[in-house]
This record gives sequence, C-alpha cells and structure tokens, in this order.
Amino acid sequence: MDLGMYESRADYKSPKQCQKSSFAFYQAVRDLLPVWVLEDMRTMEVFHWEDDGQACAYSPSEAFLYALVHDHQQYARYLLNRFSTRALEMPSRSFCCCQASTTPHLAIAVRYNRVNILKMIMTTIKDFTDCERRNYLNRHGCVHTDSGKTALHLACDLVRPECLILLLGHGACPYATDLTGNTPLDCLLSQICQSDFDMRTKRICLGYLILFMPTFRFQMKRQLQDNADVWRALIGEQAFQWLSGSSPPSLFVQAMQKLSQSIPTDQLDSLPDFLKPLDFRLDQA
Repeated sequence: MDLGMYESRADYKSPKQCQKSSFAFYQAVRDLLPVWVLEDMRTMEVFHWEDDGQACAYSPSEAFLYALVHDHQQYARYLLNRFSTRALEMPSRSFCCCQASTTPHLAIAVRYNRVNILKMIMTTIKDFTDCERRNYLNRHGCVHTDSGKTALHLACDLVRPECLILLLGHGACPYATDLTGNTPLDCLLSQICQSDFDMRTKRICLGYLILFMPTFRFQMKRQLQDNADVWRALIGEQAFQWLSGSSPPSLFVQAMQKLSQSIPTDQLDSLPDFLKPLDFRLDQA
C-alpha cells in the first residue's frame, strides 16, 4: 500500500499547502491569466488558511479583491456579472479584520485608482435599494488600514478626481464624517495646505466637491476665515469666498450643482466643454 499517497492527501489542506496554493492564485491573478483558468483554480484547487484552523476555498468576494489589486478587469467583470452583489460581500477575517466596517472593495478601488473596476461596482450597486446603496457607499472603512475613513475621504486624501466624481455621482455623501469628525472637504483642504504638488488636480477635486455640496459644512471653515490671505492664494478668491461663507456661489455654479446631481455621472463627458465640471472655474485652476 502506498502510504505516501494518503499522506499527501491528508496534507493537501495543511497550512503549508494552503500557503502555497494561495500564493499560486495570487500569482495567477497578477499575471492576468484567463478567467476560466482562475475560476478552475478558485473552485477546485486553491485554498487559504483561516484563523480558526480551517482550509477554505476563495469566495467570489475574496477573488474580487485580488482582481482589484492587480487590475484584472476581465476577471472583475466576470465575478460581478456572475455573482452580482455576492462579489461585494464582506470577505473572511483573514482578509479584513474589521468585520463591522464597510466591505473593503471600495477602499481598495480608490487606493489603487482602479477607475474602470470602480465603474463596474457602481453599476452593480444600482440593484441595491436607495438605503442599501447609501449605507454601502458611506460606511467607515477599516480602522487599522484606512483610519475609519469612507471611500470618499480616501479619494480626497489620495487626490483621485475620477474616483471622487464616481462616488459623488452615485450617492456618496459629501458631508459624511470620519472617526475624527472630518468631512471629505476637510481631508482635501488638508492636502491642499500641506503641499503645492499637483495643485491643479487638487483644485479639480475641490471643484467636484463644490458641485455636490449645496451648503458648506466642514471643520476647517474657521481656519479659512482666520488665515484668509493664505487660503486665497491656495484655492483662489472665488472658492475662498464660497467656502468661508463670505458670499454664496454664483448663479452659474448653483445651476451646475443642480445639473451635476440630475444627470448620470457617466454622461458628464457628453456635456458641452463650457459646462463640464473640469471647466468649473476656480481661480488659478
């Protein structure tokens, strides 16, 4: 009798074997192998080791995390089309320790600037109810990796204008606060005052936020008012006047606020050039 055969089978789901097969799956997604190969691996060959001592196959949600990290758009599309919202469920604790927080897919999409996959996610969550969609977009992220920030906060922290407009256009709340009470606008203003690097992109993000904020409620308003000359130089006279409360936005800006909130985000590019949010005229933009 070949006892070695039984030993290899018994060892198939050991921690060591799980580590090997898990890394093989990671490499396969990283190398952008065809979807059918990845699904064969996920459903039949690959296991990861859980903290409770169980060997588990990768769920669609966990596979989708890998697709996000490595920008495997075909695999991401397959998982969302095949499993729909199951691909956006909370993964196991070995992937995300904060089980009470939002699912990490939005945060990873923003962190890695996976705009095309983020668009796929926005399409998928259209099947949610309005309440479910708002909860999904606005819940706090992991306190360990994202400091409890929402995806919108991260888009401002990392200055991701395309991610920012997608989130805003699909219902992310510009007034949501993180665990320290900061709004996304506070995060962006902090980035603006820390460095003048890539200031044009920061001002584009500021323009997007203004388009989706009929009223300006944020913690740093007092700082703007107390350091008027500094902030005028950083964001321009018009934006300073609006954010500091010295004057209301112009009629053009108010009209653009209504327009931007009434048409699908993916149709913003079809607007005439003079109406596009990128032409939204902040001083020195």
